[in-house]
Amino acid sequence: MKTVSTYVLAAMALAVLHTTGCTIKGTIKQITDTTSNVTGTTSGAAWWNEDGQIKPDLKASAFAAANAKNLEQDIAAGRGEYLTSMSVLLEVPEDQRAAFFSTAQAKYAELAQQQAAGANRWHLFLQSTAVALR
Repeated sequence: MKTVSTYVLAAMALAVLHTTGCTIKGTIKQITDTTSNVTGTTSGAAWWNEDGQIKPDLKASAFAAANAKNLEQDIAAGRGEYLTSMSVLLEVPEDQRAAFFSTAQAKYAELAQQQAAGANRWHLFLQSTAVALR
């Protein structure tokens, strides 16, 4: 009797997960994709300093990896908190931010069609845009 009730509870739990659109595989994939985007270019130890903080020169990469979808939406719109944060991390002078935003937006469609690696492409694109404005 105990084994049957265990199977019934497990089936009910799976049914609830399925009807809510929640999947364990999807959740795990989302977590591991973000983690691999952050650590994919170097070993994890190379990202952190002795205090456990992300090294200053890697903050923009980590931010882009962790916020790729939101950053992409802000680039498409030419404004937004994620794009503003990225401009700060890339040290775009405040008086150049409007030009940075409009340049990024103008080039968005071209870059969005490329099949480059996710978050890394946005970081490299924004970094080159920021450098071009200097």
